Amino acid sequence: MNFTELKEQIKCATKQAFIEMCEKHKEERIYAFALYSDEGAMTVCPSTNTLDYLETKKDEKYFKYYKFEPAEWKYEMVGADKLFDKISELCHKEADKVEDEEFGSFRKQLYSICIDVLEELKSEDFFKQTAGEDIFLIFTVSDYEFGKRDVKKIVNRLNDNNYNKEYFDWMKEW
Repeated sequence: MNFTELKEQIKCATKQAFIEMCEKHKEERIYAFALYSDEGAMTVCPSTNTLDYLETKKDEKYFKYYKFEPAEWKYEMVGADKLFDKISELCHKEADKVEDEEFGSFRKQLYSICIDVLEELKSEDFFKQTAGEDIFLIFTVSDYEFGKRDVKKIVNRLNDNNYNKEYFDWMKEW
């Protein structure tokens, strides 16, 4: 697999997805964006959440979960659908071809690319310029748990704003 090409595809799809979300839902006050994959490294998907949606969860016992967990966000798997479908199809085919002993390396590379893309776009000020304010960014994996140390590294890399402190405070509740 050409990981350089894959990274460019993910970056292009991420930009398109976030632009779409801002064009369609900016009035809902977008505050968060994520990329996520699955344990089998067969998908890459975007997820976006808004403060308007979060307000509907303010009385929930697990409010912080709704705030920071992309699987619970309003616009999960929405944005640049065709581009992400092609990326996921490519990842699925590659994951099926990879030998068992090489799978861990393949998965690690895919996850790393997703984090790198988010970090590059953040450093280019893409999210802030597009949304008009700081955005909470994260990469997660469904049905897979990173260790707390890894989660902290990801959150620190992607957020040099008030969200990282709030996220770390929430981690203390786990």
